Amino acid sequence: MGTMKGQTIKWAFLCSFWGKNAKDAICWHAERDLVEKIGILIYEQEECGAAIEAEKHGIKTVFLPVDRFGNKKSHQTEILKVLSQEKISHVFLLGFQHLILGDMLQSFPNRIVNIHPSLFPSFLATKTAIQDALDYGVKISGITTHIIDDKFDRGIILCQEPIRIEQTDTFETLYPKFSLKGLDVIIDTMKMIEEGGWLKQQKIH
Repeated sequence: MGTMKGQTIKWAFLCSFWGKNAKDAICWHAERDLVEKIGILIYEQEECGAAIEAEKHGIKTVFLPVDRFGNKKSHQTEILKVLSQEKISHVFLLGFQHLILGDMLQSFPNRIVNIHPSLFPSFLATKTAIQDALDYGVKISGITTHIIDDKFDRGIILCQEPIRIEQTDTFETLYPKFSLKGLDVIIDTMKMIEEGGWLKQQKIH
């Protein structure tokens, strides 16, 4: 497991869809015999590549779709229960589509991380940031990881990776670039958290 100033770090990955980012991160850790750093994968889509990969490497998985619950608060209450049972210290949202509510923020202050497919502060609070970058004609977009707070797509920036957009790019050609760079950003972010480097980052407003 990772450590931060003597504390053991145990990660939970949360994803709502197929889980490309989570799957890649699990593979990276498995190739280096580091899967013990990942305590659990919580997922929402039955066909989830990340869940298949996690189970292959002995990582616990829990299927918790939001539509099983009456509302998002009940959903996140159950997620919190699972995280507590597994003694999770940090949460990484890897394609998790829901706004994190107050109870979860209070239970994991400055310990919930998100990945977003844009360079903050551009294209915030959108689920179509890659297509938005194409539509606006920007030349440089990228990936940002950040600490979650009570505002959507805000918080302490951890890592950023720029991605050049060529004039001939379409969503189909640009998405693989984001996918390839995404793994590097995820791993760099996890290392930063484990080493306490995020404390040096500045908060955006």
